[in-house]
Amino acid sequence: MKANRSTEERFLLLGFSDWPSLQPVLFALVLLCYLLTLTGNCALVLLVMRDPRLHTPMYYFLCHLALVDAGFTTSMVPPLLTNLRGSALRLPRGGCMAQLCVSLALGSSECVLLAVMALDRAAAVCHPLRYAGLASPRLCRALAGTSWLGGLTNSAAQTALLAARPLCAPLQLDHFICELPALLKLACSGGRDTIERQMFAARVVILLVPSTVILASYGAVGHAIWSMRSSGGRRKAVGTCGSHLTAVCLFYGSAIYTYLQPTHSYNQGRGKFVSLFYTVVTPALNPLIYTLRNKEVKEAARRLLGSLGRTQ
Repeated sequence: MKANRSTEERFLLLGFSDWPSLQPVLFALVLLCYLLTLTGNCALVLLVMRDPRLHTPMYYFLCHLALVDAGFTTSMVPPLLTNLRGSALRLPRGGCMAQLCVSLALGSSECVLLAVMALDRAAAVCHPLRYAGLASPRLCRALAGTSWLGGLTNSAAQTALLAARPLCAPLQLDHFICELPALLKLACSGGRDTIERQMFAARVVILLVPSTVILASYGAVGHAIWSMRSSGGRRKAVGTCGSHLTAVCLFYGSAIYTYLQPTHSYNQGRGKFVSLFYTVVTPALNPLIYTLRNKEVKEAARRLLGSLGRTQ
């Protein structure tokens, strides 16, 4: 097949046009999740910024996670909502590559940030007396910056590798976004195996290295909890780490399924439903996961609402 690399080439994103009866339901669900994501994450950032009691490493990293989630969902949802209201969506090559670059950068940053948060929890549980010295503001800023930089680097490398390869017509994706596995299926056969190996190696690094850090961190946390004599201390440690572990399982489960399977076995029909979960549903759930059982956040919210009421 001939590769089309002209500036006029456009990608046809079929989205959920093969499920016409499901589109109104998905539109309502996606819109609701998007509003919850923006409201929940913005409220969380506002609380942490306004309340000095929340100026701790855990909430500092949680603010960064909230910003990543809000940006990640925003890079996906507007074109998805457009798609769900009508027929298939057409995007120019530049627009498709831009969406891929932004979503990859934010998704990769979240991978690294979740690992950093696991390290923070391990330090708090395993070394409570030394925690204040270990989690210094300077180190926290460096770790947060590393998360953003790691995501940008991975995104730039993978987007550049894909953009340099010719893609074969028809440029049609059975998906609602320009996602990497779906785009790789369009790569022309010449040099396809080489580029796939290079990009697969990059995905392994950005997913499995943070996963290893998370597993090692929670292994240390589990050992520390097992060694505690106080049942109250155990409950507090489990409560501290439980929310983060839930968020990790939700995000990494769907991301590993999507990105760590060979291109030839990737099914776009199933893949777009898995992608819908980790790009739309998970970011909406994260603020709830981190705040519903968190007394400090609830008390901060009460104080903020109380101060607003007194001002009025």
